[in-house]
Amino acid sequence: MVSTRAVPNLVFRRLRGQRSAAEFAAAVRRAAREIGEQVACDARYVGRVEAGEIRCPNYAYERVFLHMFPGASLVDLGFSARESVRGRGARAVMPSAPSLLSLPSTLDSDTDEECDVLRRVFMTSGTATVAAASLGLDGPPAAAAAPVSVPAQRRVGEAEVSAVERAVREIRVLDDRHGADGLYRRAAQPLRAAFALLDAASAARRSTSDRLYSGAGELAISVGWLAHDSGRLDDARSHYAEALATARLAGDAALEAHAFCNASFLARDMGRAREAVRAAEAGQRVARPLGSPRLMALLALREAGGRAWLGDRSGCEQSIGRARTAFDQGAAGTDLEWMSFFREAELEFLVAQCWSALGDWPRAARHARRAVRLQDPHFSRNLALYRAQLAWDLTRSGTADEAAAAVHEVLDLLERVQSSRVRGMLATTVRALGPQGGPEVTALLNRYEALPS
Repeated sequence: MVSTRAVPNLVFRRLRGQRSAAEFAAAVRRAAREIGEQVACDARYVGRVEAGEIRCPNYAYERVFLHMFPGASLVDLGFSARESVRGRGARAVMPSAPSLLSLPSTLDSDTDEECDVLRRVFMTSGTATVAAASLGLDGPPAAAAAPVSVPAQRRVGEAEVSAVERAVREIRVLDDRHGADGLYRRAAQPLRAAFALLDAASAARRSTSDRLYSGAGELAISVGWLAHDSGRLDDARSHYAEALATARLAGDAALEAHAFCNASFLARDMGRAREAVRAAEAGQRVARPLGSPRLMALLALREAGGRAWLGDRSGCEQSIGRARTAFDQGAAGTDLEWMSFFREAELEFLVAQCWSALGDWPRAARHARRAVRLQDPHFSRNLALYRAQLAWDLTRSGTADEAAAAVHEVLDLLERVQSSRVRGMLATTVRALGPQGGPEVTALLNRYEALPS
C-alpha cells in the first residue's frame, strides 16, 4: 500500500494567528455552541489539523469552521475537498529518521553516553519502521516541528511497542534532570506517532496491542505532565483526558489510576478543588484491586491536597493519615514503574503543600525542610521544587532571612532546570519577601532583578 505524506495546513495555522492552540480550540468550542453544535476540540486536535494529519474535518467541525470564517470553503481553509478524501485512509508517511525530540542548546549535556542512548529512543527496525525520535540534547529545534505519522501497516510488533515504552522512560529521565519547559513541544511528536501506531496496529497480537495502548496512554500522561509543569494547563488537561480514554478502551486499571492521579493534581492547580477530590477518589476506587499500598498513598495525598484547598482541615488530616498508613506498608512488587519518584521526600512535600494551603505556615515549613533533606540530589527539578515550597512557607511564616537563603538555592538550581511552575512559585515568593526587608532580602532582590527575563 502506498501512503501519502502529510502536508502541513499553513492556511489554518495563519488563521490561528497569535492565539495558542488551546486558546484557538476554546474559540472553536464557543463557535460550536453558537450554532448548536458539540465538538470536543482541544489543542491536540488543532495541532493535528495544522500538521496536515486531518485532511478534511468531519461534518460537525466543517459547520463550525464555516461559521467562524463566513464565506470561506474548506479548501479556502487549507483542507482537501471532501470528495478527494472520502473512502481513503488518510495516513501519512513517517519520515525515515527525523529528529522528533531534542532539548534546546541552552541545556547542558550531562554525558556523551547519555546523548548516545537518547538518540536511539523510538528507533525501530524492519519493514514497519516507525520513526527515529531523537532525545539527544543537541538536535536542531526546527526538526521537532516535522509532521508525525506512520506507515499504514498490518502488524505492529515488539520493536514498535518497545520504542513507545522507552520514549516514556527517557522523557521522565529528562524531566527529572532538566524540567519541562524545553521538552514539551518536542515530546508531543512521539506522542502523535504512538497514537498513529494505534490506528495502524489492526492486526497486532492482543498482548502487543494491550502493551501499545498502555504505552501510548503513559506517553500521553508524560507529555501532559510536561505541559502541566510548563504552565500549559489546558494542554495538560487534554492529554490527561486522552490517557483516561485510552485506559478505559483498553481496560487498563493501572493506567486509569495514573490518569486520575495526574488529573487530580492538575485540577487542584487550576483552582478546581472539588474536581481534584473527586478525581482522587475515583483513582482510589480503580487502584484498590491493584494491591499497591504506595499508589493508594499517593492518591490519598492527592485527595488531601484538594480538601486542603477547600479548607476542609479535618478531611485533609484524615486523607494524610490514610496516606501515611499505606506508605508505611512499604514498597511492593505491584508498585507501578512511574511511581519511582514517590519516596518519602515526595510524601513530605505533598504534606507541606496541604498545610500551606490551610495556612499553617510553620507546620508546612517543617515538612518542606524534611522533603529537601530527604530528596535525591540527582532529581534536580524536584529539589528546586521542594526548596521553592520551603521558601514560600518560610516567607509566610515571617522567617525572611532563611526564606531568602532558600530562594538563592533555587536560583542556583535554575541554571540547569527549566520549570515554569518553579519560576512562578519563586516570583510569588519574591513579591511577598520584598516588604519584609533586611540585608539578606535586599541581596536576593538584587540578584533576582538581574536575572534574564
